[in-house]
Formats: sequence, C-alpha cells, structure tokens
Amino acid sequence: MLYIAIGFAVIGLLAFVGRARPQVAKGQWRVVAGVTAVAAFLAAAYLGTRGGWLEAILLAALGVWTALAARRPVAKAVPGRSSAARRPGGGMSLAEARSTLGVGPEAGETEIRAAYDRLIRRVHPDAGGAPGLAAQLNAARDRLLEG
Repeated sequence: MLYIAIGFAVIGLLAFVGRARPQVAKGQWRVVAGVTAVAAFLAAAYLGTRGGWLEAILLAALGVWTALAARRPVAKAVPGRSSAARRPGGGMSLAEARSTLGVGPEAGETEIRAAYDRLIRRVHPDAGGAPGLAAQLNAARDRLLEG
C-alpha cells in the first residue's frame, strides 16, 4: 500500500511540476489534482491507522496541497495581448506556413489552394479531425495568400 501511495504522490508532483502535463489534456489537470488529493488522503488515513505517522502526515500535506491546487483559478488572457491560444497560428512566418501546407517557396496561389484543400479534407472537425489542426491550416493558407 505504501508503494501505491508513493506512486500517486509522484504522479501528482510530476503533474504540477510540468513533466506530465503534455499528456494531460487541456483543462483536465484539475481532475488529476483532485484524484491525486483523494488518493493521498486515503493513503494517509490507511498509514495513520497502521502506525506510519510520518508518512501519513506527509501524504496528508500532499493531499491538502493538491486539493488547493485543483481549486486555483485558471489564468485569464489579458485583453489586447495576442496569444497562440486565442489566435490560431500565432503570427506564423512564411517558412512555417509553407512547411504546414507542404508547398515550396515558388508555389503559386493555385498550388497553395490545392494543398490546403487536400489537407483540410483530412483534418476538418466535421470529418472527425482536430479543430487545432484546421486552424493551423487556415492560418497557413491566409499567411501565404496575403503575401
């Protein structure tokens, strides 16, 4: 049981240090924090009844910390500032736009539109694709066609 408690503690710490965050979907870190807090409290209660007071106190402190972290408000975007989360593409360069669509520097408007049409059919959200990828393709097309 001690190994399970230590495992949950390590997962909780990694999630908040940032090493496991890429695997946790956006906005779901609160769920991970809540589950980690409950697991830490349960393990602390178990170890406390078995006489492991030091481990119980440490796990209870971890549970309180992760419970408070789960309740912390999410940072809001500052109005007037552009961010990659609010604006798809985030100010993509010409080289990034060409790479995204898979066209060369000499590609004309028809080749850019053909590459965009081919790729957007695969990644459009209505076809089961990801909205983020479709937004990147839209940003790349717009960047290449504007200049």
